[in-house]
Amino acid sequence: MTKYIFVTGGVTSSLGKGIIAASLAKLLQARGFSTTIQKFDPYINVDPGTLNPYEHGECYVTEDGAETDLDLGHYERYLNTFTSQANNVTTGRIYQHVITKEREGAYLGKTVQVIPHITDEIKRRVLLLGENGKFDIVITELGGTVGDIESLPYIEAVRQLKWEMGSENCLVIHLTLIPYLKAAKELKTKPTQHSVKMMSEHGLTPDVLVCRTEEPLYKDLKKKIALFCNVTQDAVIEALDADTIYSVPLEMMRERLDVICLEKLEMPMGAEPDLTKWKEFLNKLRYPKSKVTIGLIGKYVELQDAYKSILEALIHAGAMNECKVEVRNIHSEFLTKEIAKEKLQNLDAVLVAPGFGSRGIEGKVEAIRYARENKIPFFGICLGMQMACVEFARNVLGMPKAHSTEMDPDTEQGVICMMEEQKNITQMGGTMRLGSYECQLQPASMAASIYGSSTINERHRHRYEFNNEFLEQYEKAGFIPVGRNPKTNLVEVVELKDHPFYIGVQFHPEYKSTVENPHPLFVAFVKAAKEAQENRNGYAKRSFEKTTV
Repeated sequence: MTKYIFVTGGVTSSLGKGIIAASLAKLLQARGFSTTIQKFDPYINVDPGTLNPYEHGECYVTEDGAETDLDLGHYERYLNTFTSQANNVTTGRIYQHVITKEREGAYLGKTVQVIPHITDEIKRRVLLLGENGKFDIVITELGGTVGDIESLPYIEAVRQLKWEMGSENCLVIHLTLIPYLKAAKELKTKPTQHSVKMMSEHGLTPDVLVCRTEEPLYKDLKKKIALFCNVTQDAVIEALDADTIYSVPLEMMRERLDVICLEKLEMPMGAEPDLTKWKEFLNKLRYPKSKVTIGLIGKYVELQDAYKSILEALIHAGAMNECKVEVRNIHSEFLTKEIAKEKLQNLDAVLVAPGFGSRGIEGKVEAIRYARENKIPFFGICLGMQMACVEFARNVLGMPKAHSTEMDPDTEQGVICMMEEQKNITQMGGTMRLGSYECQLQPASMAASIYGSSTINERHRHRYEFNNEFLEQYEKAGFIPVGRNPKTNLVEVVELKDHPFYIGVQFHPEYKSTVENPHPLFVAFVKAAKEAQENRNGYAKRSFEKTTV
């Protein structure tokens, strides 16, 4: 029988429920258990696809084309396994399903209510991943904070499940905060007590408490927490602030979180977790041999979660190259030709990020121009690739009005245009070109060399594409479409001749980068940044020597 673990949060948001859930899943996976994680979000949007990145961070895309919460990215990066549409559910999707059934007459005229209809649908979704026996353990992260009005149906659904399945099959982990008051020089347990009390008022009590803290929890404090929160003392887990999210699985292993959960679920311990590769990655991450500075050119740089997968992919690639990647955020809205040199001249590489809409577009174009003209390694992702096409058309092909029809619908030089199948779509949610698609690479291209293959599959999220009417002009000028979709002939990868590293991709490679399998494009990009830095330093040294002589 599949066992179920629920991760809830209290006191405040942003404590790291997703990281704790992923860390526990990693430990259970290392013990030989088949494990997956799902996220239940309490907002009424059907999915995050139409949410502004400032509202909810990045929208993560799965292999099967689901637009999901960014925590699913953490799940995949930790477990090195794919998630799917079933791994992310929102209140909007729950209500949409129930209301559709009501309109169909499926409830036979009964009054449709939160209990039992909404809670039954929540329970159905919770159990869905465990139905076929594929997973030994399903971990479900409940978004939001205990006490939020929108979270109440989920708490009630978990209460019912625990009553129906028994405590040996259903476990609740509550992540909470133990604040440290510097003036009093004390750790305070009262917020945690109140959080557990609030949960208990709704009929659900935690089995394990994971306590985020800045200072270590001493034995008497753990005993006090256990006593007042009605959990066993060994189930009070210390979660100290970590130097990196990738050290959390090792910290949770030290605190025996996996062992405690398995004991409470009456499961065998399995093999001792072998995290050798994980530790090797951490050592490379903590003790790099060099450092590069990469400029991230984007329009949402104020919020790091807006580019979460890109930042994590750079961390993975940096560790692979034994190199610390320092990311310098550059807001494209304020990047002009006059200040481009000042902002970009000391960078080792430039990455132009994805996005939508016209704001900040000209700044992205300027960054690409500077990188192209000054032979700085350049990597453009989705909109970044599209703006590389626009920049090249304007400044090399002699097409000053070249643009994407997304930003300028009336341009006669629309080198980027809306995909044909998108033109009649009026509903914005979940209707883009989404999910994994095949791409054929030219065997002699840099991309094929990096991948070690001429056939790849990558995840997409876009409505606009390169306009093949201009293809011949680009190719003659050395701007080569080296990757195409074999069915639609859609240009998916571009490269520039006579440049050390210039690659633009229509897809999102960052979604497939994991700790154990860093994405090859990011690995090659960081390597190119290292080489550019070495060449520049070597040139500076030679110039200095000539001057001295």
